[in-house]
Amino acid sequence: MTATVGCPGCVAAPERPSSAAPAADVLLHLPGIHCAGCIATAEDTLNALPGVSAHVNLSRRRATVATGGRLEAAPLIEALAAVGIEAHELDVAELAPQDRTGRDLLMRIGVSGFAMMNVMLLSVAVWSGAADTTRQLFHLISALIAVPAIVFSARPFFVSALGALRAARLNMDVPIALAILLATLISAVEALQGGEGHAWFEAALSLTFFLLAGRYLDHASRSAARSAAKELSALEVPRATRLTDGGEEVVRAADLRAGDAIRVAPGMRLPADGIVAEGRSELDRALLTGETLPVGIAPGDPVEAGTLNLTGPLVVTVARAGRDTALSRLADLVATAEAARTRYASLADRAARAYAPVVHLLALAAFAGWFWGTGDALLALGIAVAVLIITCPCALGLAVPAVSIATSGRLFRKGLLVKSNTALERLAEVDTVIFDKTGTLTEGAPVVVGEPAVEDVRLAMALAEGSVHPLALAIVAHGRARGLTPVPVEDRVEHPGLGIAAVHNGQQVRLGRAAWVGAAEADRTATWLDRGDGAPVAIGFTDRPRAGAEEAVSRLKGLGLRVELISGDAAAPVADLAGKLGIEAAKSGLTPAKKAAHVEALAAGGRTVLMVGDGLNDTGALAAAHASIAPASALDAARAVSDVVLLNARLDPVADAVIQARAARRRMGENIWLALAYNAVAIPVALAGFATPLLAALAMSASSITVSLNALRAPK
Repeated sequence: MTATVGCPGCVAAPERPSSAAPAADVLLHLPGIHCAGCIATAEDTLNALPGVSAHVNLSRRRATVATGGRLEAAPLIEALAAVGIEAHELDVAELAPQDRTGRDLLMRIGVSGFAMMNVMLLSVAVWSGAADTTRQLFHLISALIAVPAIVFSARPFFVSALGALRAARLNMDVPIALAILLATLISAVEALQGGEGHAWFEAALSLTFFLLAGRYLDHASRSAARSAAKELSALEVPRATRLTDGGEEVVRAADLRAGDAIRVAPGMRLPADGIVAEGRSELDRALLTGETLPVGIAPGDPVEAGTLNLTGPLVVTVARAGRDTALSRLADLVATAEAARTRYASLADRAARAYAPVVHLLALAAFAGWFWGTGDALLALGIAVAVLIITCPCALGLAVPAVSIATSGRLFRKGLLVKSNTALERLAEVDTVIFDKTGTLTEGAPVVVGEPAVEDVRLAMALAEGSVHPLALAIVAHGRARGLTPVPVEDRVEHPGLGIAAVHNGQQVRLGRAAWVGAAEADRTATWLDRGDGAPVAIGFTDRPRAGAEEAVSRLKGLGLRVELISGDAAAPVADLAGKLGIEAAKSGLTPAKKAAHVEALAAGGRTVLMVGDGLNDTGALAAAHASIAPASALDAARAVSDVVLLNARLDPVADAVIQARAARRRMGENIWLALAYNAVAIPVALAGFATPLLAALAMSASSITVSLNALRAPK
């Protein structure tokens, strides 16, 4: 996780009124914002620039900026950096496509619901004894309302059923579409003939309305989990500064070619993979590798797209650009893993495969039996439709979603946001939990160990102020927390990859790497302070375990789960953390691809894995795992690919997710059996010809209410 500086208004800034987001020509990712004060500072800073209109979305950590084409992203990023807010440009084109399916479903729900209520009012009069001309008039009015409403509202079921039949298979929408269509046609014929038979308009509309409502809930849960591959692609730097014989030119990163020379300023992310040709600096590679500390680089060292240049300007010779970079390959890895996960078949899907053909066979048998016994094709068809309607999978369709909604609500109150509609089923099946280290099991930012001498801290603060190095930020934060102020220094210079030098009381003082200040390397994370007296002092750092980490590991083990730690960090800090938390299996130095490969290897060995991670380097493993959880502080890409987002600052609710998921799976199984028991009673009634519209409506409602009430029962 990248260390960031909080905005100056974080402590007690008032909530800002929401405003409509402007049409964006620049989109910025603001990973460090976390309160209304951050929003205020970011928006005020951007809106103060000439011709700029900006809106900040806290939940997505994005700034939508309209500049009218007058400004590039660079001056906006510089302006935010000046007030302590880290910003990175996102590619607007990657995130532009919007899904309109939800709005379409809501419109169809509204139309079918309005029509259903009006037709039911007319049906009450018919059921109450209206006869002859009055009865036919009510049926005709019902037809005028119902037929257009059903044609419009039930279209998703008709389209899905037709697609299944064209592919020579059955799905749950085939009996639904057939029931709605036949009920409407028979009801229309009855209305036109004015006979004594029943019209089924209200049943067809009720079926359409309730199933559309379930379809919308399912869509809402799916759309919450936007593709992480898209998020990764958007993080790619869209522009680069290319060096030519005529000077510098700003080009699209996708237009870079191998051999091009590009300039990367401090604070900017690299747009391509390459080799450093000029300059020294330090790279924050935490997004890609999970390494806690920045890595020093010099001419000849390889660099990757997406890493953050911290301290010095670089000239890089491009080796791979566009879709060939390490970041793009990671996006492809995530997309492949996401596609594999979508093939998971839920309990409801598996029940539907067996249920759909049985319903059709029963309806066909009812038609054949009644036609053979009475010779009345219309009566036989009516009873066959009754079988389709009364056995229509309302209860079965609610069996799993009702439990998911109830359990998701309980988990939300515990600080867990469930995003995927099959997440609970997959969480209930896990037998192995893998944690990332930096930013997941730990807080993700270094903190000073112990209480160094006051004068040493004041001098270190003076040297560290103004640097974006994570250790420098930690020193300044430590000093401010102790109420200390920096001593006066002069001629402060930051030497990329080495440290910071200045003059204090006429002596040169330095803060940086051990070798640079003439000290011996320590066996822990540290920076060294040379006070000018020839005796450098070590300032040690640690990455504190996240609150509840030890409890989470203990509770998960108590549930019989295997717990592992995997990280891109060095072996020493990984082993140290694993020992503190009681994790026996720990792997260090893993690249994003190796993390995903480890998860896949466990799956191939018969393990079902829950992955908990927060960084860009975890997205491949999160997508490859059977189920996944990301903290709310994670990057957009990690949150997007995860099934559950941990909203709580503590980590122990991860165990609650597994406990609740196991209970939910039991409830789902119970509900499916309840739905099947309902059909065991309802089917003989329909086959015997006793299923009037009122009885069908009552039976469907009773079955749906039963599974819903069972879903609301709290787990034992």
